[in-house]
Amino acid sequence: MASLRACTTARPLLAGLALALLSAPTLANTLNQNVSWTIDRSGTTTKYRVVAYGDSIYAGYNGSTTSAARYSAPTVDAEYLAALWNADVESVRRAKSGAVASDVYNNKIVAERSYMQASSTRVVTFEMCGNDGLQARSSFKSQTGTCNYNVMATAEANCKLYVARAMDYINANAYAGTKVKIIANLHYPGYNADNVQSSCTDATTGTRINMRDKFLPVLSRMNYWMCEYARQKGFTCVDNFAEYMGGDYDSNGDGQIDSQALKYIAGETEASYVARITGPLKGTLRDANTRFISSTSSADYIQSDDVHPTYQGSTVTAGLFGGSTGTGAARYTTFSGGKNPIWNLYGHERMGWLLSLYMPASPF
Repeated sequence: MASLRACTTARPLLAGLALALLSAPTLANTLNQNVSWTIDRSGTTTKYRVVAYGDSIYAGYNGSTTSAARYSAPTVDAEYLAALWNADVESVRRAKSGAVASDVYNNKIVAERSYMQASSTRVVTFEMCGNDGLQARSSFKSQTGTCNYNVMATAEANCKLYVARAMDYINANAYAGTKVKIIANLHYPGYNADNVQSSCTDATTGTRINMRDKFLPVLSRMNYWMCEYARQKGFTCVDNFAEYMGGDYDSNGDGQIDSQALKYIAGETEASYVARITGPLKGTLRDANTRFISSTSSADYIQSDDVHPTYQGSTVTAGLFGGSTGTGAARYTTFSGGKNPIWNLYGHERMGWLLSLYMPASPF
């Protein structure tokens, strides 16, 4: 039986833990979720590194403050790379769930630049701006009276500013032997849920507005500049918006697969891109909770929180109790047609496959 002293000592410890867990939603607004996971390929000891900076998307957030998906997109990419290069590949995820673009830039990319400066680094990728948009959306949804659109304009401006800064900083600081630099743009979480009228009224018309109609152009402009800056600054843009929001078939009879038609076209103007997404192609957009992988079958790319991508497999420690480092054999060692068997069934698998499309044939 435990002594009275041991029991009384345990109570404050347990109480402290309980308080920490009760306050977890607040902490999770800016929760570091760092993970390093190495794909250990048999027959080789050579190891290269993929460095991923971002927020809860790259973190593999799953609703927990103490764990995250083992196979979030950057680690899925590492699995593809291990097979392509016949080498061990370390996926280093320096992520902060809840972080806005400025936070990702200042406290991850800049403050933790050493991870991309290692001589084993061959890929540097980042994603940001999702929380800028989510926070602006929440603020707007709570408005009454006359609508104030400044919160969305600020989110858009901050996204554009810090995306450009991040690319410039990575270009200046990543290891010279880095082969590819990638930005991943934003899907539209809650696409169906936003198809409702606002509580505030437009100053000009005096009527309520459809929130999805208001948010979609803002998101489109944010995504445009992620891809356009990528073109200008030597990055590749992974178009998550097109791949999550459009099906893998031609739903409108225009002769194009929806997910391909929605993609950013290198060199197009912002006005042209936004007009396509919000105009003739808007009817092809679907909520990623029901992501059509054919005309007759679908997969759920979004978790029950209606924000974060779905994933396959187990979790790793990441969050309140610190990050984690681990090693394990690849789930898949060969890829038919460059795809694993579940490449289109989960959000993180799709994103990881997209990242892998831009990998060089050799790490040298």
